[in-house]
Amino acid sequence: MKVLDFPLAKITFSFVFGIIGAYYWIPPITISVLYLFVGLLFLSIFYLFSKKNKNLNIFFGLSTFYTSFFIGVIALSINTDSLQESNYIHYKNAFESPHYISITIREKSKGNDYNDQYIGLINHIDNKYYSGRIIVNVAKDSIKNSLFVGNSIRVKTILQHNSLPKNPNQFDYGKYLANKQIYAQIYTSKLNIAVNTKIKKDIWFYTSHLHSRIIYNLEKAKFNKTEMNVALALILGQKQEISSEIKQDYQYSGVTHVLSVSGLHVGFIMLFILFILKPIQNTKKGSLLKLSTIIISLALFAIVSGLSPPVLRSVVMFSFLAIGSHLHRNSNTYHTLLVSILLILLFEPYFLFDARFQLSYIALFSILWLQPLLKNIWLPKNKIVKYIWEALTVSFAAQIGTFPICLYYFHQFPALFFVTNILILPVLSFIMIVGIVVMLISVFISCPIIIIKIFEKSIFLLNQIIHYVASFESFVIKNISFNCYHLISFYLFLVASIIWLKKPDHNKRIIVLVTIILVQISFIQTKREIESKHELIVFHSKKKTLITERRGKNTILFTNNLQYEKESKNDALQVYLVANFGVLKSINKIKNVLFFDGKKILLIDSSGTYPKKIKPDILILIASPKINADRVLEDLHPKIVIGDGTNSYSFQQQWKTSCYKKRVPFHSTNEKGFYRLN
Repeated sequence: MKVLDFPLAKITFSFVFGIIGAYYWIPPITISVLYLFVGLLFLSIFYLFSKKNKNLNIFFGLSTFYTSFFIGVIALSINTDSLQESNYIHYKNAFESPHYISITIREKSKGNDYNDQYIGLINHIDNKYYSGRIIVNVAKDSIKNSLFVGNSIRVKTILQHNSLPKNPNQFDYGKYLANKQIYAQIYTSKLNIAVNTKIKKDIWFYTSHLHSRIIYNLEKAKFNKTEMNVALALILGQKQEISSEIKQDYQYSGVTHVLSVSGLHVGFIMLFILFILKPIQNTKKGSLLKLSTIIISLALFAIVSGLSPPVLRSVVMFSFLAIGSHLHRNSNTYHTLLVSILLILLFEPYFLFDARFQLSYIALFSILWLQPLLKNIWLPKNKIVKYIWEALTVSFAAQIGTFPICLYYFHQFPALFFVTNILILPVLSFIMIVGIVVMLISVFISCPIIIIKIFEKSIFLLNQIIHYVASFESFVIKNISFNCYHLISFYLFLVASIIWLKKPDHNKRIIVLVTIILVQISFIQTKREIESKHELIVFHSKKKTLITERRGKNTILFTNNLQYEKESKNDALQVYLVANFGVLKSINKIKNVLFFDGKKILLIDSSGTYPKKIKPDILILIASPKINADRVLEDLHPKIVIGDGTNSYSFQQQWKTSCYKKRVPFHSTNEKGFYRLN
């Protein structure tokens, strides 16, 4: 790969590895700066001596990579808010008792049926300066919502840490928020909030105000709510109000990327701007005017879209392409891609751990690298057929490149993705052009009804096409077990295969065969690890008790609900089975006594009856049995007590207090999540 010969490629990879190293290592900033200083010292020395002695070039290169690595380490450390002394995470009392907290509302998020949700910046706690991002949950009621971006509020409440996953292999929402530098949440009501009349008018305020104005003018033009929400996602990247049904349709048809503003959307915008600027002559001043207009327009679009990782990547990418075009240089697209990665991660290193950021870069790189190879398989002479074939190869290239990481994150594969992409491309192109016009008009006035109706019907058609393809659920392959061993080995095989196909030779063929062996080893190692596992899990479930015993991949479920549906798509058990390559062998009714690896487990249900002569190692309480906690502990003397999610909050608090007095560990799945015994 010639791209690896470009010095910036090696520097970027070293920088990225530095970010990854710091993410898991988190060294003190002083140590990192010291290591960086040593690297800069050696870099300077080898730079001077390598001019006289070319044999020292290798040491100059190594010192460059070493320095780049620690620049990545420091970039992540500087952007980790929890390492700052002023961050609220260090004020432990705020998590234990109510305090007066001053917050500036930064962003409106998607809430739920019970709460409106905002992202805010903490200013003070009890009139002492603290900083950091936080989620503000405001209970919904009959009072009209009066909070807007830029509002400064004061509320007396307790900070609550982000919750841990309640069940095994569940999406770690707390870690996701921590990567966004959000470490806590607050819950309050509108009556307990004091709103300051002074509004902080920054870029976020004006962006929110612009969004509100666009939505107001669209609603004034009687834009259908369903289509309007999709339009806001397509053009501005605002997906908060899209219904779960539409999101599922886009997911099952393999075009979820359409709802995330990315390179496709930014490319349309750049082409639209160039079309408008076409009358300007390509003189020195005219070319500079075009360049300035493109960069400013793209920057404004990134701000309006909320500065999301895919938008930033695309805006930076297309900005560099525009600069290259202005300078009349044949800019290498791979190099432009690397520059955009380096610049974005230098200021926002946590973007590296964002799945959307990873998918967007992998998809774009795959299109640039693999699509020309696929396109040359067949060269049709008919223009229409050629257009369809090229669109198909672009879709295939992106899907091949993202296939392993999609399986790793989502564990499913929409087999009809290529059909959907071909069908929607003409409609989507029209929607993007009209959508940009509609949004521009809606910034100032209500858009003419005729344009709104055309735009609305085109989105309706898009949704209908996608819904039709998504209706063939049998073509959506679900619950695919895929772990990190598979991810790494599949990508090694994919990269080696493409390099070999581009320029076949004997050595590359051997490398491909080696990667095939690595794929086989990944399956063997996975099977070996699975077969060595024997564990019992008490799940957190409020409606029914779920206890599983897994030996290897074979899993037995004990539950008080024998009508349990095996294929429940949102069930915690299904997630567990997929992540652990498990197979549900049988569903059994819960017994009062279970045995696991020589340990006796006693369950007490709502009946409250239990044999007093049994001395269990583990006591599991389900469905809030009406029994005296102190008496049960004296009768049974368990080593640990577990309360699952079917117990009421007051019941669990009562048992927690009793266990504390008797010095018996108490595990509440509502507080600590699932319980694992292995």
